[in-house]
Amino acid sequence: MEMAISFKSSSCFTIPIAHSSRTATTISSSASPLSSKQLFGLSFYSSSSSPSLATAKTALKFASGNPIRKLPVKCSVSEATDTATEKKSQLKRRSDIRNIAIVAHVDHGKTTLVDAMLKQAKVFRDNQFVQERIMDSNDLERERGITILSKNTSITYKETKINIIDTPGHSDFGGEVERILNMVEGILLVVDSVEGPMPQTRFVLKKALEFGLSVVVVVNKIDRPSARPDYVINSTFELFIELNATDEQCDFQAIYASGIKGKAGLSPENLAEDLGPLFEAIIRCIPGPRIEKDGALQMLVTNLEYDEHKGRIAIGRLHAGTLQRGMDVRVCTSEDSCRYGRVSELFVYEKFSRVPAQSVEAGDICAVCGIDDIQIGETIADKSSGKPLPAIKVEEPTVKMAFSINISPFVGREGKYVTSRNLRDRLYRELERNLAMKVEDGETADTFIVSGRGTLHITILLENMRREGYEFMVGPPKVISKKVDDKLLEPFEIATVEVPEEHMGSVVELLGKRRGQMFDMQGVGSEGTTLLKYKIPTRGLLGLRNAILTASRGTAILNTIFDCYGPWAGDINTRDQGSLVAFEDGTSTSYALSSSQDRGQMFIGPGVEVYKGQIVGIHQRHGDLSLNVCKKKAATNVRSNKEQTVVLDTPLDYSLDDCIEYIQEDELVEVTPSSIRMCKNPKLAKKTR
Repeated sequence: MEMAISFKSSSCFTIPIAHSSRTATTISSSASPLSSKQLFGLSFYSSSSSPSLATAKTALKFASGNPIRKLPVKCSVSEATDTATEKKSQLKRRSDIRNIAIVAHVDHGKTTLVDAMLKQAKVFRDNQFVQERIMDSNDLERERGITILSKNTSITYKETKINIIDTPGHSDFGGEVERILNMVEGILLVVDSVEGPMPQTRFVLKKALEFGLSVVVVVNKIDRPSARPDYVINSTFELFIELNATDEQCDFQAIYASGIKGKAGLSPENLAEDLGPLFEAIIRCIPGPRIEKDGALQMLVTNLEYDEHKGRIAIGRLHAGTLQRGMDVRVCTSEDSCRYGRVSELFVYEKFSRVPAQSVEAGDICAVCGIDDIQIGETIADKSSGKPLPAIKVEEPTVKMAFSINISPFVGREGKYVTSRNLRDRLYRELERNLAMKVEDGETADTFIVSGRGTLHITILLENMRREGYEFMVGPPKVISKKVDDKLLEPFEIATVEVPEEHMGSVVELLGKRRGQMFDMQGVGSEGTTLLKYKIPTRGLLGLRNAILTASRGTAILNTIFDCYGPWAGDINTRDQGSLVAFEDGTSTSYALSSSQDRGQMFIGPGVEVYKGQIVGIHQRHGDLSLNVCKKKAATNVRSNKEQTVVLDTPLDYSLDDCIEYIQEDELVEVTPSSIRMCKNPKLAKKTR
């Protein structure tokens, strides 16, 4: 095996590695001599006093049978970046605290890894029942099996407090990740041992490198049968190079782990019995917070929570000074407008809960109560000489949807909050916590335009609102286009599809119809799966998830992330079939449905109340078709012979996400706490056949 490693500097190393127990490695270099380095978990030892290093043979030492965590491993990231900058900035580092964020692509095992870290740090009693994915505390998160909101916790390892922030993996919630990176000095980049770096891996790593954070790469799920750690490490290294990382950042520490088993090690073949090597790497490779202990108080608010008794709680990292309970402070925005407030209560994170504190020193993450109108991005500063910190910047939204009050005949039957004032208050309240979302007033007083990172981002808001008792209607998602130099630009995304080889043809055809351009195709592991990478307009992704599952018989996995704005790609047809629309108000009957189901697939069964204009099924042909699903059998047609038994097909059960994907320009989704219906938009009523 030959591995070529190139850096941005003038040096280039070619390392031929022979497969034997004692390996000799030739390192040819045109640069200055190397010191002891830790690269991908392998230690290079060389002598700087040797005059003939350019042609010398250097031993590449692999781990022996000794326990891995006892190896004298050095991490060059913190050492290389600290010394020069610290002299310039007279700031001190706290050695008793580490602030880290765990970032990764969706389903690469972040939350499971945090579970194992909490258990091994003795956060819970030995006899305490702990549910899986304990950080996913939200009902919606547990139902969907994804992380939506970032959350704080902390553990103590060898007298060092480690503040851990678990972050979402979906690109739609990238705004959560962007602002959380303001609170930390380093990240654990978790990468699946089979899939390798995925679109969201690239996004979060790019942001972390821009912030100058230290990175520890954790190759997770190393116990999978088709794990390929060498490929994953090489792909991650290439990703660092692509993102213009510095030489020091490219020299990252690699840890191999199995989050579900709670094991980690410096090589994939030799894992320790616990996560000791991971904890050691965090303390060694991620620097402590750089603080100005005696300076004026500064704390950037990066997250908000709400408590019924305490009110609004501001969460952030203390950058300078000391914050005390009962202290009078100045609250500053980036526009130099300031107001005053008082800290009524102060909390720090210990283990899995918030613990009251009298004072907090710079470098720690804390929660502050008492300032009712505090917003994310504001600075809590010293009363007399406080200055604001730079505001948090997040990426712009790419998709928008129109929210309006419910105008169906069933309005007010199931919801608690139905007026436009209720809807407006709730949407603008969402902006306080959700920085990546925008809300604007629509064309009429009862319409609001909500913009977000993707359909999932807005659908989570819809689901939360309906659970809170709101009743409203939403239109189809639309992309946010731009005009630059009289040219129309639209957002493009990178879509990666994992699909078995036997279904690859139909998936490629489907993506081609939606103006997707393939730029990479490769086999993944030994499971007969192909990874396709496409650049595709965001318009082409609307409604794609269900279509791609149908084309691949439920086996394809689709992941997307925003790439850039590009020229308008042309017309895209996202749906070939029309809708079956109810002809009149009433209750559906088996008699009417038995003939209606010949026209297409139905959304409703017998005994369901419907209204005129409600979508009751999918037409098997192009164009809409009006049906009478409430027709009853004539009472005069009574005969002595036995009635014929009606056999009805099982109706389609569409979730809120499915309905949002299904509807088109002239259709709406009616959202209530107990029902989700679709209807034709009465304002855009088209003639149906």
